[in-house]
Amino acid sequence: MPDEGHPIQVQLLSSIHEVDAAHWNACAGVHDPFVSHGFLSALEDSGSAVAESGWAAQHLAIRGADGALDACAPLYMKNHSYGEYVFDWGWADAFERAGGRYYPKLQCAVPFTPATGPRLLVRDDGAEGLQAALLQAMIERAESVGISSVHMTFPLRAEWELAAKRGFLARIGSQYHWTNQGYRTFDDFLGTLVSRKRKMLRKERQAVSKQGVTLKRLVGSDIQERHWDAFYRFYLDTTDRKWGSAYLTRDFFSLLGERLTDRVLLVVAEPEGGGDVLAGALNLIGSETLYGRNWGCKQEFKFLHFEACYYQAIDHAIETGLTRVEAGAQGQHKVQRGYLPEKTYSAHWISHPGLRGAVADFVERETLAVEREMQALMQFSPYRQEGQ
Repeated sequence: MPDEGHPIQVQLLSSIHEVDAAHWNACAGVHDPFVSHGFLSALEDSGSAVAESGWAAQHLAIRGADGALDACAPLYMKNHSYGEYVFDWGWADAFERAGGRYYPKLQCAVPFTPATGPRLLVRDDGAEGLQAALLQAMIERAESVGISSVHMTFPLRAEWELAAKRGFLARIGSQYHWTNQGYRTFDDFLGTLVSRKRKMLRKERQAVSKQGVTLKRLVGSDIQERHWDAFYRFYLDTTDRKWGSAYLTRDFFSLLGERLTDRVLLVVAEPEGGGDVLAGALNLIGSETLYGRNWGCKQEFKFLHFEACYYQAIDHAIETGLTRVEAGAQGQHKVQRGYLPEKTYSAHWISHPGLRGAVADFVERETLAVEREMQALMQFSPYRQEGQ
């Protein structure tokens, strides 16, 4: 920790490699794989999140008197709003039509990763002063170069609340998460559902196997380059159909497998008896949570998406004792399969008073709409209520 009485000095880093991996990870902790040095460096080294793709690293670092890293934050200067999953296109459009300049902006986030986790990384738990210093450094950086805004997306709730105290606008969103209630088997989980939903899930799982498809869960050295080759083809096909551009390069997946070996779970679907991979679902493994990330397939099989992305994830969580599976946003069909809506958070510092006022009004109205939608979705929960 910095000595009391000495001002905190914040360094600006143009690459994650300006910090030793062990020192960064001492601040990042072991719970969330996305803020690890290995994940962030894989994004940079593969050319996925670099200045050329609109993600210029501006990472922050605070060192103590002994030179050790006490705090850090993944931060990027961006000239667009792609790959964030907390949408501000409307704000940018309105500001620029009014004669303002919205881009570039600062983004405290893990690129292309809509998963809740720490953003203000500190070596010692409860070091709120250091976290506040990181937030202040973001604001000062924005002010010094005339940047319109600073955005912290998918932070922990405590970080979100701290940012609100420091002048950030507090925004909420929602995703779908499955919670492990101490289940020993998938059937234990099914036993908590109402009868018609329990039957539906069983039929869906049986339908996949009847189509001659076998699912495998691969971790660590089980994942070979041929698996990444196939998965990347699926990834490109999915992005072409849904978003029109691929954020991640082929090299990223190989680097991910090398640097986060035992924290990567790749679910693959193959024909019975072996053969080319038919589909794949990529997950990252945290200390408590399994994070579903990307999915793609070679050809359509009925219910295969549900099996590979949702049910296999639940199986893995139960078998390994994880407490939660995060399946991401969108897709109300997830509710019927046991994934219920949970709040996500983002915080936004806006420089221009007029834009800030308009965004504050929008966020207030949006919050009410998100909360109403979450309440409405809970009416479709598949879980048995007391007395059922």
